Amino acid sequence: MQNATSHIAVEEEQEISARRIFKTIAAELALVEEEFERQAASDVGVIARIGDYLRATGGKRVRPALLLLSVAAAGGDAARYNSIRMAAVMEFLHAATLVHDDIIDNAEMRRGAPSINSRFGNNAAVLVGDWLYMSAFETSLQERSLEILEILTAVTRKMVEGELIQLTLLGRADISEEQYFDVLRRKTAYLFSACCEIGAILAGADAGSQRALREYGLNIGTAFQLVDDLLDFTATDEMLGKPAGVDLLEGKVTLPLIYLLRREPAFAAAVQEVMRDGSYENFSRAALMSAAEETQALEEARSRASGLAEEARIALHALPASEFRDALDALPAYITMRES
Repeated sequence: MQNATSHIAVEEEQEISARRIFKTIAAELALVEEEFERQAASDVGVIARIGDYLRATGGKRVRPALLLLSVAAAGGDAARYNSIRMAAVMEFLHAATLVHDDIIDNAEMRRGAPSINSRFGNNAAVLVGDWLYMSAFETSLQERSLEILEILTAVTRKMVEGELIQLTLLGRADISEEQYFDVLRRKTAYLFSACCEIGAILAGADAGSQRALREYGLNIGTAFQLVDDLLDFTATDEMLGKPAGVDLLEGKVTLPLIYLLRREPAFAAAVQEVMRDGSYENFSRAALMSAAEETQALEEARSRASGLAEEARIALHALPASEFRDALDALPAYITMRES
């Protein structure tokens, strides 16, 4: 009971922290929710139902918030309709990747609720994921910006490539650190980077500011996914709102295990067995966590996330001081310290 109470307290504190960081764009984020609802509307009943479900079970809208904060930090107006519209586009792209990822992973839960594929079936989920991608591009065309379209096309290609590369690495215990980060950047970080760079473009920022926000997004996005992978390794089901420890069961070796196997190669057989069986029955998750703690593998992975967060903060030095830059500056600490 005490653990459950403690988790609720941590969750509430994280929600408060997120609200503090995003408070400067709270009104604009509310407009993004309205725009998301408008863009997700469809005469096709199943699309409308799934769109409503996606909106109702949405997360903290980190990617739209990054775009809006980047617009404002670069001297633009985050409340302009094109900023709101593009923020919704980025959430559409993110939602599409989640829908397709959950199908590939056979995931049953997402953010404490049934995943789209488990609720509506794989066939509908695949097609709605495609619909979300196409709708995002259709909306972005209204910007009449070749530069923005090039960024969105490149990031979508990289996300698909990341998923395909990951499929070729499934079930392997010999994944290198370079391979791990290549997949991580493609699947997650480049979309963060695109949010920030497009924000700078919408603001009419100079090349230096655009480059700074692009680098900020890449580093914070890499840190974000690394922390996600750490949480899958260390957190509980209750903390995550979905089953914990599933990455390894699905054949994915993440950074804590890469560092553990570098220090203690003898654990490779156990890691391989867990992936082969899809179960921790013969070698417990607790034993792997204990070994990662004892060998400092977990600490090294956490340190890597903190280093990436700091690199993101350094990139912001190129921007003029403002409350919006302060919000971007506070986000890396929130990301690296979160527990869900």
